[in-house]
Amino acid sequence: MPKEFSFRGYSLNDLQRMPMDDFIHVLPSRARRKLLRGLSLQEKKLLEKIRKLREKELADKKDIRTHCRSMVILPEFVGLIIHVHNGKEFVPVKIGPEMIGHRLGEYAMTNRIVKHGRPGIGATRSSLYVPLK
Repeated sequence: MPKEFSFRGYSLNDLQRMPMDDFIHVLPSRARRKLLRGLSLQEKKLLEKIRKLREKELADKKDIRTHCRSMVILPEFVGLIIHVHNGKEFVPVKIGPEMIGHRLGEYAMTNRIVKHGRPGIGATRSSLYVPLK
């Protein structure tokens, strides 16, 4: 039997039905401070777009793209796929219930692991004398 999700003692359904003012006081301090200070214009547009799509039940059919990496993930985002910009491209992020309270940017990495190959000719002075294979 899978364990039911709970966030600080509240189930996902409770969080989704909870008014925003009450939900803010359940969050950790950094996320609570961000939301209490108010959302930026970009974050407000993202929230309006998500609410409009939820209202029309179009969330599965339309991509939600954003550069807003600092947006705190709210319970109404659960189940959506939001494409977050990582500086080069939009990375699809499927929002799960355990992501609530984190930022969107935490799930779209801005750098990747570098895997260096063999040095080529001209890479260094000593590589000029490496025989070609």
